[in-house]
Amino acid sequence: MMTRGARVFVDTNVLLRYRITAAPLHIHAVQLMEQQQTLDAELWISRQVIREYVMQLTRPQGYMQPMPIDDVEKELRTLTATFHIADETAAVTQQWIALLKQFPTGGKQVHDANIVATMLVNDIGVLLTNNVADLKRYDSLITIIPLT
Repeated sequence: MMTRGARVFVDTNVLLRYRITAAPLHIHAVQLMEQQQTLDAELWISRQVIREYVMQLTRPQGYMQPMPIDDVEKELRTLTATFHIADETAAVTQQWIALLKQFPTGGKQVHDANIVATMLVNDIGVLLTNNVADLKRYDSLITIIPLT
């Protein structure tokens, strides 16, 4: 159960579905984010999430055309006004390496480890994601709330 005012990290896959109305599971993402707002959650994203989000916005999708860069820039202004932004610091890198050792990880999952490292360094205990399977290995360190 979530506590009022918890620090909550929003994964790229939830952020995209929340912000883009044509995205699959948009309604689920809106409901999840509204639930967090009702609980006065402190919502966080990271520079990694911002990069991944822009990558998704600027490539063709089955539900949208690539977004022009001027629109992407407006979207980024909205994100920085809406969410706390966790920066990737030397402490995050150290925590990331420690996680890679503790939970043997390779390939694309190193990005997941970086999200968890960012959360731990910034004392963020809850993750909203649609990628539960890959992040489940960290459930002893963080609380994972699935999109669906």
